[in-house]
Amino acid sequence: MLTAAIIGSGPNGLSAAIVLARAGIPTTVFERNLQIGGACSTAETTLPKFRQDLGSSAYPMGLASPFFRSLPIDIPWIEPTAPCAHPLDDGTAVMLEHSIEATVATLDACDHNRYRSLVTPLASQFAELVKDVLGPIQHIPRHPFVLARFGLSALLSAASLARFHFTGKRAQAFFAGMATHSVLPLETPASAAVGLILMAAGHAGGWPILRGGAQALPDALARYLNNLGGRIEIGHEITQLPEADLILAGITPRQLLRIAGSHLPMTYRRRLERFRYGAGAFKIDYALSAPIPWTAPECLRAATVHVGGSLEEIADSERHFTSARPFVLLGQPSLFDSSRAPVGQHTAWAYCHVPNGSERDYTESIERQIVRFAPDFRDCILARTISPPAALERWNPNLIGGDFLGGTMDIRQVLFRPTRSLYRTARPNLYLCGASTPPGGGVHGMAGYHAALTALADSNR
Repeated sequence: MLTAAIIGSGPNGLSAAIVLARAGIPTTVFERNLQIGGACSTAETTLPKFRQDLGSSAYPMGLASPFFRSLPIDIPWIEPTAPCAHPLDDGTAVMLEHSIEATVATLDACDHNRYRSLVTPLASQFAELVKDVLGPIQHIPRHPFVLARFGLSALLSAASLARFHFTGKRAQAFFAGMATHSVLPLETPASAAVGLILMAAGHAGGWPILRGGAQALPDALARYLNNLGGRIEIGHEITQLPEADLILAGITPRQLLRIAGSHLPMTYRRRLERFRYGAGAFKIDYALSAPIPWTAPECLRAATVHVGGSLEEIADSERHFTSARPFVLLGQPSLFDSSRAPVGQHTAWAYCHVPNGSERDYTESIERQIVRFAPDFRDCILARTISPPAALERWNPNLIGGDFLGGTMDIRQVLFRPTRSLYRTARPNLYLCGASTPPGGGVHGMAGYHAALTALADSNR
C-alpha cells in the first residue's frame, strides 16, 4: 500500500493530505512548529487574552475556494458589515460594500457607471470565474467567456486601469488599494488582476474573518483529516526527505534545495535557484483599549482597512517599497469577533510591504499613516509586537525575507510556478504543494489540492 508524507501543516499541506487520505492512502503531516496552520494561525503575541492573527486574517478566496466548499466541515466564517474601507484625507472613506450600488454611492458621480460596468459582470459570475482562476494552469477554461472578459482588464497594469477606466480620484485610489494585494509595483502588467478579483469577491461573497482567529481554519481541516485516518506530527522539523512513497512539500524552492538538493539533478536545481521571491512585510500587532478612532467613522464597519491615500501616493509606495509614506494594510477583527480580546478592548494588526529581507524599522512610518486618518490612534495602544521580515521568516521559514506569497506573482511566475513542471519535481515521488505552485499565494487550499491530484494521477500510471 502507498504511504504519503506532507511537509508543512498550512492550508495547502492540510488540503493535500485530505485529498490523499480520502483516496485511502495512509498520510502523515510533519509540522516543525508546535502549532499547526503555517501562516494561517493565531496566538497571544501582545498581552494575555488578546488573540492576534500571525499571518493571514481576511479570507475572500478562502470563502470562495471550490475545495473548501466541497468539504463536509464547519468553517466558522464571520462576515463584517462591509468587506473593506479606504479612508481619504477629506475625512470620508470609499467603502467596498456587499452591494455594488452601496459601493457606487461612495464614489464620485463620474465613476458610478464605470464601476458598475467593470465589476458587475465579474461579481455576477464570480463562482464560475473562481473555478478557472484557481484551476490548474494547463487546462481548458470551463467558462471561457467569463475568463476572457476578466482577462481583458486583468492583463493591464493597475495604474493604467485606474487612470484610464476611472475619472474621479476616489475610485482611482480605491482600485489602487485593492491592487496592492498583488505585491507588485502598480505599473507592472497584470497587476490589475488581483484588484479585480478582490472587488468582485467582496460583492459576491465577502471578505470574512474566522471566529476565534485564523487558527480556526487549519483546526477544522485537521479534525477532518484525523477523521479520515490521517496523522499530524507537530514539533517535527524535516531536514531530509522522509520515508514515504509520495512526498508533498508545502515549502518554497529554497527550502526544497536545502532538504533535497542532493537528490535532484543539477539542471532542476538551477531552475529552482532562479525562482524569484517578492517583497517582504513589516508587521505590527496591537492590543488596544478601544476601537481605532477613525476620522471617517464608516471605517468601523470593515474588518480590513486600506491606509494609503491617493493613487499617486500608493503607486509611489509600491514602486520600490521604500516610501516614507507606505501603503498600510490594517485589520481590526475584534470589532466583529468579541473572542479576540477582553471585553471592551480590541486587537488590530497592520503591515506594509518592504524590500525582501529589509532590516529597516517601519514602526513610525506605519503609525504615522494610521494617525493621519485616526489622529488619536496612539492613545488607544496598550501594547504592540513588531515583526520585521527576519522575525516572520524565523517563525515560518516559508516566508522567505518576509514574503507572504511564496514568490513574486508576476505573469511569468504565475504561469510557470516554480518551474514549467509546476507541482512535479525532478524526483518521481516528490512534489511541491505550497504557495510557490499554482494558483499561488492566498488561503484557498487549491495548490495542495492540485498537487495531490497530480501525485495520485502519477501513482495510478
